[in-house]
Amino acid sequence: MGIVEKIAEIEHEISRTQKNKATEYHLGLLKAKLAKYRQQLLEPTGKGGAKGDGFDVMKSGDARVAMVGFPSVGKSTLLSSMTSTHSEAAGYEFTTLTCIPGVISYNGANIQLLDLPGIIEGASQGKGRGRQVISVAKTADLILMMLDAGKSDQQKMLLERELEAVGIRLNKSPPNIYVKQKKVGGVKFTNTVPLTHCNEKLIMTVLHEYKIFNADVIFREDCTVDEFIDVIQGNRVYMTCLYVYNKVDQISIEEIDRLARLPHHVVISCEMNLNMDYLLEKMWEYLALVRVYTKKPGNAPDLGPEDGIILRGGATIEHCCHALHRSIAAQLRYAIVWGTSTKFSPQRVGLHHKLDHEDVIQIVKK
Repeated sequence: MGIVEKIAEIEHEISRTQKNKATEYHLGLLKAKLAKYRQQLLEPTGKGGAKGDGFDVMKSGDARVAMVGFPSVGKSTLLSSMTSTHSEAAGYEFTTLTCIPGVISYNGANIQLLDLPGIIEGASQGKGRGRQVISVAKTADLILMMLDAGKSDQQKMLLERELEAVGIRLNKSPPNIYVKQKKVGGVKFTNTVPLTHCNEKLIMTVLHEYKIFNADVIFREDCTVDEFIDVIQGNRVYMTCLYVYNKVDQISIEEIDRLARLPHHVVISCEMNLNMDYLLEKMWEYLALVRVYTKKPGNAPDLGPEDGIILRGGATIEHCCHALHRSIAAQLRYAIVWGTSTKFSPQRVGLHHKLDHEDVIQIVKK
Protein backbone atom coordinates (compact mmCIF):
# COMPACT_ATOMS: atom_id res chain seq x y z
CA MET A 1 0.00 0.00 0.00
CA GLY A 2 1.42 3.39 -1.06
CA ILE A 3 1.63 6.51 1.11
CA VAL A 4 -1.28 8.19 -0.72
CA GLU A 5 -3.51 5.16 -0.03
CA LYS A 6 -2.44 5.12 3.64
CA ILE A 7 -3.27 8.85 3.95
CA ALA A 8 -6.70 8.29 2.35
CA GLU A 9 -7.37 5.36 4.71
CA ILE A 10 -6.47 7.37 7.83
CA GLU A 11 -8.53 10.38 6.65
CA HIS A 12 -11.52 8.04 6.15
CA GLU A 13 -10.97 6.52 9.62
CA ILE A 14 -10.87 10.03 11.21
CA SER A 15 -14.03 11.14 9.36
CA ARG A 16 -16.09 8.12 10.55
CA THR A 17 -14.82 8.14 14.16
CA GLN A 18 -17.12 9.85 16.64
CA LYS A 19 -15.46 12.63 18.61
CA ASN A 20 -15.86 12.08 22.37
CA LYS A 21 -13.79 11.43 25.51
CA ALA A 22 -13.43 7.71 24.73
CA THR A 23 -12.04 8.21 21.21
CA GLU A 24 -9.74 11.24 21.75
CA TYR A 25 -6.60 9.07 22.23
CA HIS A 26 -7.39 7.02 19.12
CA LEU A 27 -7.96 10.24 17.11
CA GLY A 28 -4.74 11.78 18.47
CA LEU A 29 -2.80 8.71 17.32
CA LEU A 30 -4.43 8.81 13.86
CA LYS A 31 -3.62 12.52 13.48
CA ALA A 32 0.03 11.90 14.43
CA LYS A 33 0.28 9.08 11.85
CA LEU A 34 -1.39 11.28 9.22
CA ALA A 35 1.11 14.11 9.81
CA LYS A 36 4.02 11.61 9.50
CA TYR A 37 2.76 10.18 6.20
CA ARG A 38 2.15 13.66 4.76
CA GLN A 39 5.71 14.59 5.72
CA GLN A 40 7.03 11.49 3.89
CA LEU A 41 4.94 12.41 0.85
CA LEU A 42 6.42 15.93 0.72
CA GLU A 43 10.02 14.88 1.44
CA PRO A 44 10.63 11.46 -0.12
CA THR A 45 13.54 9.63 1.52
CA GLY A 46 14.49 7.61 -1.59
CA LYS A 47 17.57 8.74 -3.52
CA GLY A 48 16.70 7.09 -6.84
CA GLY A 49 15.13 8.73 -9.86
CA ALA A 50 15.88 11.93 -11.71
CA LYS A 51 15.00 15.24 -10.13
CA GLY A 52 11.84 16.88 -11.41
CA ASP A 53 12.09 20.32 -12.93
CA GLY A 54 10.95 22.86 -10.35
CA PHE A 55 9.94 26.35 -11.34
CA ASP A 56 10.99 28.48 -8.41
CA VAL A 57 12.37 31.86 -9.44
CA MET A 58 15.15 33.81 -7.79
CA LYS A 59 13.97 35.90 -4.83
CA SER A 60 14.37 39.61 -5.52
CA GLY A 61 13.07 42.92 -4.21
CA ASP A 62 12.07 43.78 -0.66
CA ALA A 63 9.26 41.22 -0.27
CA ARG A 64 7.66 38.33 -2.13
CA VAL A 65 3.93 37.77 -2.72
CA ALA A 66 2.60 34.52 -4.22
CA MET A 67 -0.80 34.15 -5.89
CA VAL A 68 -2.48 30.81 -5.23
CA GLY A 69 -5.82 29.73 -6.68
CA PHE A 70 -7.76 27.42 -8.92
CA PRO A 71 -7.43 27.81 -12.71
CA SER A 72 -9.16 30.76 -14.46
CA VAL A 73 -9.71 33.01 -11.43
CA GLY A 74 -7.72 35.95 -12.84
CA LYS A 75 -4.18 35.51 -11.46
CA SER A 76 -2.49 36.27 -14.79
CA THR A 77 -4.77 39.27 -15.44
CA LEU A 78 -3.92 40.69 -12.00
CA LEU A 79 -0.17 40.26 -12.63
CA SER A 80 -0.42 41.99 -16.02
CA SER A 81 -2.44 44.92 -14.61
CA MET A 82 -0.27 45.48 -11.49
CA THR A 83 3.19 45.01 -13.03
CA SER A 84 4.89 45.63 -16.36
CA THR A 85 5.19 41.86 -16.89
CA HIS A 86 2.78 40.27 -19.37
CA SER A 87 1.31 36.91 -18.34
CA GLU A 88 -0.72 35.05 -20.94
CA ALA A 89 -4.45 35.11 -20.09
CA ALA A 90 -7.15 33.26 -22.01
CA GLY A 91 -10.67 31.89 -21.57
CA TYR A 92 -9.50 28.31 -20.90
CA GLU A 93 -7.97 26.69 -17.83
CA PHE A 94 -4.23 26.15 -17.23
CA THR A 95 -3.09 29.00 -19.51
CA THR A 96 -0.15 29.55 -17.12
CA LEU A 97 2.06 26.45 -16.88
CA THR A 98 5.08 27.86 -15.05
CA CYS A 99 5.92 30.51 -12.44
CA ILE A 100 5.91 34.05 -13.88
CA PRO A 101 7.42 36.82 -11.71
CA GLY A 102 6.57 40.53 -11.85
CA VAL A 103 7.61 43.56 -9.77
CA ILE A 104 5.26 46.08 -8.12
CA SER A 105 6.81 49.44 -7.17
CA TYR A 106 4.92 50.88 -4.21
CA ASN A 107 6.02 53.35 -1.50
CA GLY A 108 9.60 53.06 -2.76
CA ALA A 109 9.62 49.26 -2.28
CA ASN A 110 9.99 46.62 -4.98
CA ILE A 111 7.52 43.81 -4.24
CA GLN A 112 7.97 40.61 -6.24
CA LEU A 113 4.59 39.18 -7.35
CA LEU A 114 4.51 35.54 -8.50
CA ASP A 115 1.85 34.22 -10.86
CA LEU A 116 1.71 30.49 -10.08
CA PRO A 117 -0.15 27.88 -12.18
CA GLY A 118 -3.67 27.01 -11.01
CA ILE A 119 -3.83 24.18 -8.49
CA ILE A 120 -6.49 21.47 -8.38
CA GLU A 121 -7.99 19.38 -5.60
CA GLY A 122 -5.39 16.83 -4.46
CA ALA A 123 -2.47 19.21 -5.17
CA SER A 124 -0.89 18.42 -1.77
CA GLN A 125 -0.54 14.80 -2.96
CA GLY A 126 1.22 15.88 -6.16
CA LYS A 127 -1.69 16.19 -8.61
CA GLY A 128 -1.25 18.71 -11.44
CA ARG A 129 2.25 19.87 -10.34
CA GLY A 130 0.54 21.02 -7.15
CA ARG A 131 3.44 20.11 -4.89
CA GLN A 132 5.82 22.39 -6.83
CA VAL A 133 3.30 25.26 -6.76
CA ILE A 134 2.84 24.94 -2.99
CA SER A 135 6.60 24.66 -2.34
CA VAL A 136 7.10 28.01 -4.13
CA ALA A 137 4.24 29.53 -2.10
CA LYS A 138 6.09 28.49 1.09
CA THR A 139 8.96 30.86 0.23
CA ALA A 140 6.68 33.93 0.02
CA ASP A 141 6.09 36.61 2.68
CA LEU A 142 2.38 36.90 1.83
CA ILE A 143 -0.10 34.67 0.02
CA LEU A 144 -2.81 36.16 -2.17
CA MET A 145 -5.54 33.52 -2.39
CA MET A 146 -7.35 34.35 -5.63
CA LEU A 147 -11.02 33.31 -5.59
CA ASP A 148 -13.89 33.64 -8.07
CA ALA A 149 -16.65 35.78 -6.52
CA GLY A 150 -19.26 34.04 -8.68
CA LYS A 151 -18.52 30.59 -7.20
CA SER A 152 -19.36 29.14 -3.78
CA ASP A 153 -17.26 29.43 -0.60
CA GLN A 154 -16.32 25.76 -1.12
CA GLN A 155 -13.32 26.86 -3.29
CA LYS A 156 -11.81 28.72 -0.31
CA MET A 157 -12.22 25.67 1.98
CA LEU A 158 -10.63 23.35 -0.60
CA LEU A 159 -7.61 25.63 -1.10
CA GLU A 160 -7.13 26.06 2.67
CA ARG A 161 -7.26 22.28 3.11
CA GLU A 162 -4.58 21.76 0.42
CA LEU A 163 -2.28 24.35 2.05
CA GLU A 164 -2.93 22.92 5.56
CA ALA A 165 -1.97 19.45 4.29
CA VAL A 166 1.52 20.65 3.33
CA GLY A 167 2.16 22.57 6.55
CA ILE A 168 1.17 26.14 5.58
CA ARG A 169 -0.89 27.75 8.35
CA LEU A 170 -2.78 30.85 7.19
CA ASN A 171 -3.27 33.88 9.45
CA LYS A 172 -2.29 31.90 12.55
CA SER A 173 0.49 32.45 15.07
CA PRO A 174 2.77 29.57 16.17
CA PRO A 175 1.40 27.72 19.25
CA ASN A 176 3.09 28.65 22.52
CA ILE A 177 4.36 25.13 23.30
CA TYR A 178 7.93 24.32 24.37
CA VAL A 179 9.29 20.86 23.47
CA LYS A 180 12.90 19.88 24.15
CA GLN A 181 14.15 16.34 23.61
CA LYS A 182 16.57 14.85 26.18
CA LYS A 183 18.82 11.78 26.38
CA VAL A 184 17.35 10.40 29.63
CA GLY A 185 14.76 11.22 32.29
CA GLY A 186 11.46 10.32 30.61
CA VAL A 187 8.77 12.82 29.63
CA LYS A 188 8.17 15.76 31.98
CA PHE A 189 4.85 17.46 31.18
CA THR A 190 3.75 20.80 32.65
CA ASN A 191 1.09 23.36 31.71
CA THR A 192 0.83 26.98 32.88
CA VAL A 193 -2.85 27.31 31.81
CA PRO A 194 -5.85 24.93 32.21
CA LEU A 195 -6.07 22.57 29.19
CA THR A 196 -9.45 21.75 27.60
CA HIS A 197 -8.31 20.07 24.34
CA CYS A 198 -5.36 17.93 25.55
CA ASN A 199 -4.23 16.00 28.61
CA GLU A 200 -1.03 14.27 29.69
CA LYS A 201 -2.07 10.82 28.45
CA LEU A 202 -2.90 12.15 24.96
CA ILE A 203 0.44 14.02 24.79
CA MET A 204 2.29 10.80 25.76
CA THR A 205 0.41 8.86 23.05
CA VAL A 206 1.48 11.35 20.36
CA LEU A 207 5.11 11.50 21.60
CA HIS A 208 5.39 7.69 21.57
CA GLU A 209 4.11 7.61 17.97
CA TYR A 210 7.08 9.87 17.09
CA LYS A 211 9.39 7.63 19.18
CA ILE A 212 10.11 10.44 21.65
CA PHE A 213 10.49 8.93 25.13
CA ASN A 214 12.57 11.62 26.89
CA ALA A 215 11.50 15.25 26.63
CA ASP A 216 10.39 18.39 28.46
CA VAL A 217 6.96 19.60 27.31
CA ILE A 218 5.48 22.92 28.51
CA PHE A 219 2.05 24.15 27.36
CA ARG A 220 1.85 27.94 27.80
CA GLU A 221 -1.57 28.21 26.13
CA ASP A 222 -4.63 26.00 25.63
CA CYS A 223 -3.69 24.25 22.35
CA THR A 224 -5.23 21.38 20.39
CA VAL A 225 -3.50 18.08 19.60
CA ASP A 226 -3.09 19.26 15.95
CA GLU A 227 -1.10 22.30 17.13
CA PHE A 228 1.04 20.05 19.35
CA ILE A 229 1.79 17.80 16.34
CA ASP A 230 2.77 20.94 14.36
CA VAL A 231 5.34 21.81 17.07
CA ILE A 232 6.81 18.27 17.02
CA GLN A 233 7.06 18.30 13.20
CA GLY A 234 8.85 21.67 13.43
CA ASN A 235 8.51 22.48 9.72
CA ARG A 236 5.25 24.40 9.67
CA VAL A 237 5.15 27.80 7.96
CA TYR A 238 2.91 30.47 9.52
CA MET A 239 1.94 32.98 6.84
CA THR A 240 -0.36 35.93 6.41
CA CYS A 241 -2.97 35.53 3.68
CA LEU A 242 -5.28 37.92 1.84
CA TYR A 243 -8.41 36.38 0.29
CA VAL A 244 -8.92 38.27 -2.99
CA TYR A 245 -12.34 37.85 -4.62
CA ASN A 246 -12.08 38.66 -8.32
CA LYS A 247 -14.91 39.18 -10.90
CA VAL A 248 -17.11 41.15 -8.46
CA ASP A 249 -18.68 42.92 -11.47
CA GLN A 250 -20.65 39.68 -12.07
CA ILE A 251 -22.38 39.49 -8.63
CA SER A 252 -24.93 41.57 -6.70
CA ILE A 253 -23.99 44.58 -4.55
CA GLU A 254 -25.32 42.77 -1.43
CA GLU A 255 -22.96 39.83 -2.04
CA ILE A 256 -20.03 42.25 -2.62
CA ASP A 257 -20.86 43.96 0.69
CA ARG A 258 -20.96 40.60 2.51
CA LEU A 259 -17.59 39.46 1.11
CA ALA A 260 -15.88 42.83 1.70
CA ARG A 261 -16.83 42.82 5.41
CA LEU A 262 -15.22 39.43 6.14
CA PRO A 263 -11.79 39.54 7.86
CA HIS A 264 -8.71 39.38 5.56
CA HIS A 265 -10.94 39.77 2.46
CA VAL A 266 -10.60 42.17 -0.50
CA VAL A 267 -13.01 42.39 -3.45
CA ILE A 268 -11.68 43.43 -6.89
CA SER A 269 -12.35 43.22 -10.60
CA CYS A 270 -9.26 42.87 -12.81
CA GLU A 271 -11.25 43.33 -16.03
CA MET A 272 -12.84 46.64 -14.93
CA ASN A 273 -9.86 47.74 -12.76
CA LEU A 274 -12.02 48.07 -9.62
CA ASN A 275 -10.52 48.42 -6.09
CA MET A 276 -6.92 47.71 -7.21
CA ASP A 277 -5.51 50.65 -5.20
CA TYR A 278 -7.10 49.29 -2.01
CA LEU A 279 -5.60 45.84 -2.72
CA LEU A 280 -2.13 47.44 -2.97
CA GLU A 281 -2.68 49.25 0.36
CA LYS A 282 -3.74 45.99 2.07
CA MET A 283 -0.72 44.14 0.63
CA TRP A 284 1.59 46.83 2.06
CA GLU A 285 -0.19 46.59 5.44
CA TYR A 286 0.01 42.76 5.57
CA LEU A 287 3.68 42.69 4.50
CA ALA A 288 4.37 45.06 7.45
CA LEU A 289 7.17 46.93 5.66
CA VAL A 290 8.53 50.27 6.90
CA ARG A 291 10.39 52.89 4.89
CA VAL A 292 12.93 55.05 6.74
CA TYR A 293 14.96 57.99 5.44
CA THR A 294 18.57 58.93 6.22
CA LYS A 295 20.02 62.35 6.95
CA LYS A 296 23.58 63.70 6.92
CA PRO A 297 24.60 66.11 9.72
CA GLY A 298 23.78 69.71 8.72
CA ASN A 299 21.85 68.63 5.59
CA ALA A 300 18.15 68.19 4.87
CA PRO A 301 16.93 64.56 4.79
CA ASP A 302 16.67 62.75 1.44
CA LEU A 303 12.89 62.38 1.00
CA GLY A 304 12.75 61.62 -2.73
CA PRO A 305 10.58 58.84 -4.22
CA GLU A 306 13.68 56.71 -4.83
CA ASP A 307 15.30 57.49 -1.46
CA GLY A 308 14.77 55.64 1.79
CA ILE A 309 15.55 52.17 3.10
CA ILE A 310 12.88 49.43 3.14
CA LEU A 311 12.91 47.34 6.35
CA ARG A 312 10.65 44.69 7.89
CA GLY A 313 8.12 45.69 10.57
CA GLY A 314 9.71 45.85 14.04
CA ALA A 315 13.17 46.67 12.59
CA THR A 316 15.64 48.46 14.87
CA ILE A 317 18.50 50.94 14.34
CA GLU A 318 20.80 47.89 14.14
CA HIS A 319 18.83 46.48 11.16
CA CYS A 320 19.01 49.89 9.50
CA CYS A 321 22.82 50.00 10.00
CA HIS A 322 23.18 46.54 8.45
CA ALA A 323 21.05 47.63 5.47
CA LEU A 324 23.43 50.57 4.87
CA HIS A 325 26.72 48.72 5.48
CA ARG A 326 27.65 45.79 7.74
CA SER A 327 30.47 47.71 9.48
CA ILE A 328 28.33 50.68 10.65
CA ALA A 329 26.62 48.92 13.61
CA ALA A 330 30.00 48.24 15.31
CA GLN A 331 31.07 51.92 14.87
CA LEU A 332 27.73 53.43 16.03
CA ARG A 333 27.92 55.91 18.90
CA TYR A 334 24.23 56.86 18.82
CA ALA A 335 21.49 57.74 16.33
CA ILE A 336 19.17 60.75 16.19
CA VAL A 337 15.61 59.93 15.10
CA TRP A 338 12.76 62.19 13.94
CA GLY A 339 9.35 60.54 13.65
CA THR A 340 6.51 58.68 15.37
CA SER A 341 8.73 56.04 17.02
CA THR A 342 10.17 58.60 19.47
CA LYS A 343 8.64 60.28 22.57
CA PHE A 344 9.95 63.64 21.41
CA SER A 345 11.45 64.68 18.09
CA PRO A 346 14.40 64.61 17.57
CA GLN A 347 15.53 61.98 20.09
CA ARG A 348 18.92 60.38 20.69
CA VAL A 349 18.57 56.55 20.66
CA GLY A 350 20.67 53.38 20.75
CA LEU A 351 21.00 50.24 18.61
CA HIS A 352 17.81 48.54 19.87
CA HIS A 353 15.36 51.39 19.22
CA LYS A 354 12.42 50.20 17.05
CA LEU A 355 11.64 52.29 13.98
CA ASP A 356 8.27 53.35 12.52
CA HIS A 357 7.26 54.01 8.92
CA GLU A 358 8.75 57.26 7.48
CA ASP A 359 11.15 57.94 10.39
CA VAL A 360 14.24 60.03 9.61
CA ILE A 361 17.59 58.80 11.00
CA GLN A 362 20.95 60.46 11.47
CA ILE A 363 23.77 58.11 12.46
CA VAL A 364 26.67 59.37 14.60
CA LYS A 365 29.80 57.18 14.62
CA LYS A 366 32.39 56.82 17.40
